[in-house]
Amino acid sequence: MSHRRNLLTASIIAGLCCIAGGAVAQDAAPQGRTPTAQEKADAQKAAQLEGVTVTGIRASLEKSLDTKRNADAVVEAVTAEDIGKFPNTNVAEAMTQVPGVVIDRQFGQGDRVSIDGTDPSLNLTFLNGQPISQTPWQYGAQPNRGFDFTMLAPEIIGRLEVFKSPEARLPEGSLGGTVMLHTLQPLDLPANTVRGSFGLNYNDQARPGTRPSASVLYSWKNTANTFGMIASVQHYEEKIDRQGLEIFSYSPVSKWAASPAVAAGIANGTLDPNAKVPDEVNSAWFQQKRKRDTATLGFQIHPTNDWDIDVNSLFIRENFDNWNQSLYPFTGSSGTLGNVTSFTPGPNGVITGGHVCGNDNPGCPAIAQGTFDSNIRKSVVRTSAFDLKSTYRGEGWTLGGAAGYSKASNDNISQAVMEPVYAGGYTWDIRHGFNFDSPQAARDPANWHMGDTPGLGGWPGNYGDYNAHSRDGYAQLDFSKDFDSFFNQLLVGYRWNRHEESMAAHVYGPNSPISLADLGTSGYTDLNGIGLWDGAASHIMPNPDAQYAWVRSTNGGNEDPGTFLNGTYKIVEKTNAAYAQLNFAGGDWHGNVGIRYVDTKTDGFGYNYLGAPVLPAPAGSYVKSSQTAKNWLPSLNVAYDVTEDVILRFAAAKVIARAPYNMQVNNLFLNDTVLTGAGGNANIKPYQSKNFSLSAEWYFAPQSYVALTGFYKKVDDYVFMDVVQERHFNSATSTDPTTFASQLAAGLCTPDGFCTYDVSRPENVGSGKIRGGSLSYQQAFGDTGFGVTANYTYAKGTLDAGGALPYNSKNAVSLSPYYEMGPFSARITYNWRSKYLAGGYVAGAPPATTEDYADLGATLGYKLNDKVSFTLSGMNLTNEEYKQYIGTTSLPVARYTTGRRYLASVHFDL
Repeated sequence: MSHRRNLLTASIIAGLCCIAGGAVAQDAAPQGRTPTAQEKADAQKAAQLEGVTVTGIRASLEKSLDTKRNADAVVEAVTAEDIGKFPNTNVAEAMTQVPGVVIDRQFGQGDRVSIDGTDPSLNLTFLNGQPISQTPWQYGAQPNRGFDFTMLAPEIIGRLEVFKSPEARLPEGSLGGTVMLHTLQPLDLPANTVRGSFGLNYNDQARPGTRPSASVLYSWKNTANTFGMIASVQHYEEKIDRQGLEIFSYSPVSKWAASPAVAAGIANGTLDPNAKVPDEVNSAWFQQKRKRDTATLGFQIHPTNDWDIDVNSLFIRENFDNWNQSLYPFTGSSGTLGNVTSFTPGPNGVITGGHVCGNDNPGCPAIAQGTFDSNIRKSVVRTSAFDLKSTYRGEGWTLGGAAGYSKASNDNISQAVMEPVYAGGYTWDIRHGFNFDSPQAARDPANWHMGDTPGLGGWPGNYGDYNAHSRDGYAQLDFSKDFDSFFNQLLVGYRWNRHEESMAAHVYGPNSPISLADLGTSGYTDLNGIGLWDGAASHIMPNPDAQYAWVRSTNGGNEDPGTFLNGTYKIVEKTNAAYAQLNFAGGDWHGNVGIRYVDTKTDGFGYNYLGAPVLPAPAGSYVKSSQTAKNWLPSLNVAYDVTEDVILRFAAAKVIARAPYNMQVNNLFLNDTVLTGAGGNANIKPYQSKNFSLSAEWYFAPQSYVALTGFYKKVDDYVFMDVVQERHFNSATSTDPTTFASQLAAGLCTPDGFCTYDVSRPENVGSGKIRGGSLSYQQAFGDTGFGVTANYTYAKGTLDAGGALPYNSKNAVSLSPYYEMGPFSARITYNWRSKYLAGGYVAGAPPATTEDYADLGATLGYKLNDKVSFTLSGMNLTNEEYKQYIGTTSLPVARYTTGRRYLASVHFDL
């Protein structure tokens, strides 16, 4: 069977300025406690300056700065105006202006965030205090704890905070930081507020690249300000286009000793038998027309001055249908090893090019050389969330409760795949792809076959689908008591959470043999993204609708037992947590000290069987493995006001983070074509870390500050993917007999169907550490309209046993100058992060290093009047290449471009 993983994450945009300038600043004190003495003093100063009014970009920066300044913990903030005025298409991209926050841009847009050098999966995000269920949309992808910010329409977010140091009252589970998102609230907006936007999104690499977006929001409240409702709907579309060059793996020259030319080169010393050769050089093209529809409905009720009730609901439907095409020659496949006529040695022990003969070269075996892999995928994710909160304030005490439920489902992540082959020769180069010896013949669909002609090879493909579901439920009770002393408030509470994740995998086949000419094509196209050779960039384009219909009508319907047994699982995680926290304030000191106790029980369900997989599943093979963990998590946050404008902070805490759900259960994903895989480990323990931070902040002018922060994280039980060799049954024995025959001939498999796979599984590898710091600066230059925000973060993450930590960039820079005067506004953002370790391209591949990456964006705005405004934004303006390599840049594994993106929007506020 053919499982090709393209881990796609794309950005979401829908009228970024729709919520600009609309959110009324919330209380500076974080939710759940009364203001400290410092906060009260700040409020008095604000009252004295109430005649000074700033709006737009400067107003949003001021609100964000107030949150940071008045917090007891180490907190960064972003407001609705920030989100709207940055050239970004989702909340994750707006967060890149926060010190220590970086995002991965494999597909040009950002989705998950890394905080202070930690893996995105080790940072949790909550919406109004509620966990939002997520489920994979990509065929073959697995669930991840890291929050996918592209699922949320920016219009619904009023503000967010990034807690870099924990407090006992906050939910546990984050190693780098906890992101708290807050939706707009009706009692904070004028009655009968109507806002909306409509716009066009354009990608200059996509064909065609223009898609629409629109949104509308309505908020109402009564004159007594005791009841309000808010509702919104958003529609968003964007064309995603990624073009690139991929290399799955490398092998030594000696593997090709069957070739007379290679054998002679080894013998005369012109070829190093240990030099590395790419097993294939693939030109890849991913296309997607992403659609998202969102609806929200919320209520605020204040029955009395002391009683608040909040109700929020969220509904999202996302369409992720996509088409992934790959065109590659398998230089290293067992049937073509003897066809190599030349290798070109390069520096650092790498073969950088060569030639392989085919049936268009006299005397060469007429066997398959080029393979076209076309995958039509269907995917629709539905997400919903409901949340109820209530707070009652007595005389010096507060009692609050909350409960919520969220679910996400993708009932049919399906793939219809085919792999026709072409038997001609080609020249290849590690940087430029490959060129067929006879381009005209290669572009003739009659020369591409899928098992329809004996001796020419080819595989007609199969059909597969995954069913993914996720559910979250939580309940929380909080009580606080105020005191007239240095320790001015006691908070105690309890939180229960239940998360369920399930996955069921099915693959059916094979399809009926057919030639590409009989199936029908849309001709061919040349990729233009990264300037590959013409032959490498030429894709024979089947008609995607015809391909999907043909697969569904001719597929044999025989289910592969291995896929179902290895890829079907469920995990149920239950947590019970209790906390106690003391807030203190006196003189120039304020902060909090507390402890949180967490009892976690995890039940994982999966199939455990011996021998060849069969259906129905053997009786008793679906087994449960359970694990419990009990953790005491103390925390301390101290702030000292050196002067009126200078604050020193210190924080220390013990934290935990849990591994992604699929890593904690007995499951297995196998790529039967390249004999790699990835699986879980029911015995891995959660990460534990002792976190420390120290910072100094100087608020030297309005909307201006400079801060220096240092942090140190000592991480125990770090989880790392270790690649081991395992024997498993190869389903290609029935779904792709041609491929299995070549693997058998190469000695990689045995006649009974079992093969040796390189399988990556998570292991607790001991301890590691992350140490570093950030320097941040923000200033508004008087009344000139000019200002700037900037930050630099250094984060060095290492394992004590050696090696780098995943997604850890040692250096990251963010710079954003802006101008705002009268009706005009303009902003430029520049973000750069240094290289970092990331996952391999296919399951079981060694981790790849992503090269340094920069992103340049800009936004222009014009306010026609108080009701109508316009914005024009550009993102990835330099069309940056995303590059990955293994160990050294001499061994590239991926190069991609995703195009420049533009957004033109009209906004109204009635």
